[in-house]
Amino acid sequence: MKTETLRFLMKEEKIELFSVLPIGEVSVRRPELFNRAGDFCARSVLIYAIPYYTGPAENLSLYAVSRDYHLYMRELSERLIAGLSSANPGERFLAFSDHSPIDERAAAVRAGLGRFGKNGLLITEKYGTLVFLGEVFSDAEAPVGLPLFPMRGCEGCGACLRACPTGALSGEGECLSALTQTKGELPEEAFRLMRQYHTVWGCDLCQLACPHTRRAIAAGARTPIAFFYEESIPRLTLALLDGMDKAAFMRRAYAWRGRQTIRRNLLACTSEECAPPDGKNPAEK
Repeated sequence: MKTETLRFLMKEEKIELFSVLPIGEVSVRRPELFNRAGDFCARSVLIYAIPYYTGPAENLSLYAVSRDYHLYMRELSERLIAGLSSANPGERFLAFSDHSPIDERAAAVRAGLGRFGKNGLLITEKYGTLVFLGEVFSDAEAPVGLPLFPMRGCEGCGACLRACPTGALSGEGECLSALTQTKGELPEEAFRLMRQYHTVWGCDLCQLACPHTRRAIAAGARTPIAFFYEESIPRLTLALLDGMDKAAFMRRAYAWRGRQTIRRNLLACTSEECAPPDGKNPAEK
C-alpha cells in the first residue's frame, strides 16, 4: 500500500483521520468475514474515521439526520479500493464498516486516531465522538516506519455516565437508543423517556455530554464531506415520514427497522413534545 497514493486518495475524500496498521496490531474477532474474498490473507489494514456532524438535530440521533451513512461507506469503499488497486497492481483489498472482522475502536486507538471513551466510543481530538469508523484490508504488508500508539482511555470525568437516562452505561438498564429501535409494543416508560429527551430515534446524550465532543461542537467542527448535508432531516414528523416513498425511506438510517417502528414513536411523541423549543438536545446546552 503506497503511502503517497494513500495520502492523495484520502485528501481527495476529505478524510483527515487515517493510518495503516500491520494485521498483528489489531484484534481479529471475526476472521470468518474474510471468507467472502476466498483465499484472502490480510496483512495490513487502513483504518479511518469519518466525521458526520452537520449541526443540531431536534428529534433524531445526529447520525440519522443525513441519508443512511452505510450508503456513503459503501461508495467510499468502492472508490478507495479502485484507487488503491490501480496504484498497487497485484495487491488485493477488502473493505468493511460496522460489521467488521476486527475491533474497530481498538484499531483506531492503536493507529492514533483517538482514545476510548467511557461510553465505549472513540474520542477524536477534532470531532469528539461524532465519527464513523471504516477500514480497508490489504494482502500486502503495512508500510515500514508508521507509528504505533499506546492503548489509552479518556480522562474518566464520568459526564457520559451521568448523562445516560437509563443507567445503561453502568449496566443498570437498557439504552434509550436501543429502546427507540425496538419493534413491537413498548412500556409507557420508554415513551416517557423519548418525550423527555426529545427523540424518536436513537440517543446522543452520552456523546453530547462528553467534554471533548462539546468542545468540538463549540469550536465549529463540522464534517467537510458533502454527503452528510444532502437530504438532511434534523426534525422528523409524521407528514415527512408518510410522504416518503419506498425508495426515499430506504435511504434513511432508520429504514432497517421498518416504517412502523419509527411511526409508532412519532405517534407516541407529538412533534411539540419531541422537539425542544430552542432546537437543541438537552445535553448540548
